[in-house]
Amino acid sequence: MNDKKKKLRWQLPFLILLVIGTVYVIRTQHSTVPFQKEEGAIFGTFYHITYQCDSSLQNEIEAEMHKVDASLSPFNKNSIITQINNNKDVKPDSMFVHVFNLAKEISGYTDGAFDITVAPLVNAWGFGFKNSQNITPELIDSLLQFVGFDKVNLVNGKVVKQDPRTILDCSAIAKGYGSDAVARLLDRKGVKNYMIEIGGEIVVKGLSPNEQKWKVGVNKPIDDSLNVNSEIQTILNVTDLGIATSGNYRNFYYKGGKKYAHTIDPHSGYPIQHSILSSTVLAKDCATADGFATAFMVLALDKAEKVLAEHPEIQAYFIYSDEKGRNQVYMTPGIKAMMEP
Repeated sequence: MNDKKKKLRWQLPFLILLVIGTVYVIRTQHSTVPFQKEEGAIFGTFYHITYQCDSSLQNEIEAEMHKVDASLSPFNKNSIITQINNNKDVKPDSMFVHVFNLAKEISGYTDGAFDITVAPLVNAWGFGFKNSQNITPELIDSLLQFVGFDKVNLVNGKVVKQDPRTILDCSAIAKGYGSDAVARLLDRKGVKNYMIEIGGEIVVKGLSPNEQKWKVGVNKPIDDSLNVNSEIQTILNVTDLGIATSGNYRNFYYKGGKKYAHTIDPHSGYPIQHSILSSTVLAKDCATADGFATAFMVLALDKAEKVLAEHPEIQAYFIYSDEKGRNQVYMTPGIKAMMEP
């Protein structure tokens, strides 16, 4: 036996021990550092956060969420977006600029199905931050005159409107961005394992307390305006991504015996009447998932499939109603690998 083989023979057991020792240290570290659980209210909804850290970071987490609220909440009378809507001379902060640019990008990808200038229509139908109005075709036509992403731009760091009546509402992307903002905070703190959920918009990283991927349930789309339904359609095993769900089964109202969904088509000005009941999207970050989930509700199934084909980095799980009124499922190829067996 030559010297090289002899040397390898002696080194191999030590290499094996080194690998085993490294795995043991990682597992020991995972099991000894406790998981913190925080919950509370923000953005008119609730948050639940589980993360592995020696101490609670709740104060810093809430401070980060309040920064998002101060930038993007139309319900906050002093927020950046409220001042822009009131045509005040204000320079948007970095959070607003990021969300505005991302929203414009998603709008471009989806032929305007995602549009944060839809706020006057959302308000008129009673789903926004102002009281509903008596809907007439004439009212819808008048509001559509100043709805459209082409009517607003960022110029030299400031929002410029073609029409001062244009107002913005980032509600369909802000909760997702809020989850991302908390994720970035935890990343800065060196937290490796966490699940952040704000109003159903989720970011996951690393492993759960069971040292497995995080389990996220997709609810069955049952009419549930009181938000008490927890019947699960499927469970996904996920990590290192953002997840958002949009659906009209929780946010709707009846008027004159007719059901009105909260998702408004920016092109027509009316609530959508498509077959998709629930749109769950997985992306590299939650704000992106949030925006696409809303856009797919507007686009309907066939157009949503075309967008997904152009963006393989986006995964989606749709529950839709077929021609006979039966619930069916459409999913992108990547979803199947995430599903519980």
